[in-house]
Amino acid sequence: MARITGSYPDDLDLLIEGAVEAGVFGGKSDALREFVRKYFEDNENERIAAAVALYKREQITLGDAARLAAVDRWTMRDILREHGVELRLGLVDEDDAAYEGEAASELEFSDEDSADEESPTK
Repeated sequence: MARITGSYPDDLDLLIEGAVEAGVFGGKSDALREFVRKYFEDNENERIAAAVALYKREQITLGDAARLAAVDRWTMRDILREHGVELRLGLVDEDDAAYEGEAASELEFSDEDSADEESPTK
């Protein structure tokens, strides 16, 4: 788990302390985690912007970006293209290869898909 240090107004600190004392949160860290989690749940565009920025700086893979943005990989690919971000192709490391294998094993095809590929187009 990552650790950050930040500053916020004294009144906000008092409110957080009061909420902890009242049993609303287990501690200040729990409160701050909940606030950030809720923020990104409520603000889809900001969550997507964060994922795009991290992918663009090559800090995360396409799969990670999709997970952070809460979309599937194909939607994330389209989002990145819409933002003018060049896609990085290929596997980054063993974890990425494992993720790709897992994602491929979850794909489902119907008999209609096979028939469409075999029939000639008119």
